[in-house]
Amino acid sequence: MNFIKTTEQDSHYNDLETMDLKQLLTNINNEDKTVPLAVEKAIPNIESLTSIVIQKLKNGGRLFYIGAGTSGRLGIVDASECPPTFGVSHDLVVGLIAGGDSAIRKAVEFAEDSKEQGWEDLKKHAVSEKDVVIGIAASGTTPYVIHALEKCNENNIATGCITCNEGSPLALTAKYPVAVVVGPEFVTGSSRMKAGTAQKLVLNMISTTTMIQLGKVKGNKMVDMQLSNKKLVKRGEDMLVSELNIDQDTARVLLKKYGGVREVINNYNKNKHE
Repeated sequence: MNFIKTTEQDSHYNDLETMDLKQLLTNINNEDKTVPLAVEKAIPNIESLTSIVIQKLKNGGRLFYIGAGTSGRLGIVDASECPPTFGVSHDLVVGLIAGGDSAIRKAVEFAEDSKEQGWEDLKKHAVSEKDVVIGIAASGTTPYVIHALEKCNENNIATGCITCNEGSPLALTAKYPVAVVVGPEFVTGSSRMKAGTAQKLVLNMISTTTMIQLGKVKGNKMVDMQLSNKKLVKRGEDMLVSELNIDQDTARVLLKKYGGVREVINNYNKNKHE
């Protein structure tokens, strides 16, 4: 089968430098509108991958994201937002990027071309059969990611991927592949645009759905969120006012006493029934 990188094909738009500001913004937006529809087509595969993630985490495993460049950074963003949003351990969802933490801010030359480093980075975290590893690469050809997943397969570790090229080497390597085909970018080859947006949407779906299934949401509220600033403390108070039918002052006192929304709800209901 011939593999064609649609993410590298020529943009549908020419002479970008001759467009005025409104034309540029409008055309970029028009391209962006196609991304959710491409994600929608991939929902069956996203469901299969998310199901494995939920299963592994319910049984004490962890979720690893591994990628390079924009893809790696997106994985790190999603992983880093799980603890404050859902109150889980920083070790539950782990984001790894080719080139290490310094690559989060500055590109590390040729880091993504290593065929050994991805697996070495996973081994530093004692990755095992209990875990699941999701490779993220828009192109689907990144050696750092592909070879890490190959080693995971050899060691009976569940593997998934998020890519934007159907039939890519990465999609063929992952046991649970997700390919969101968004087509050529507005700026040819700039996969930080539509491809990056698609990957972010899929990551949102996987982590949010997983955390809901793990019981980290009540109703539609983030009852396990970390109260790390005034905005979130106020949100927590408002949740308690709504959930327990109490006034703001009482909610403030209870939240200060128990330290978290779920803790307040559990203790309030417990004391109420004693």
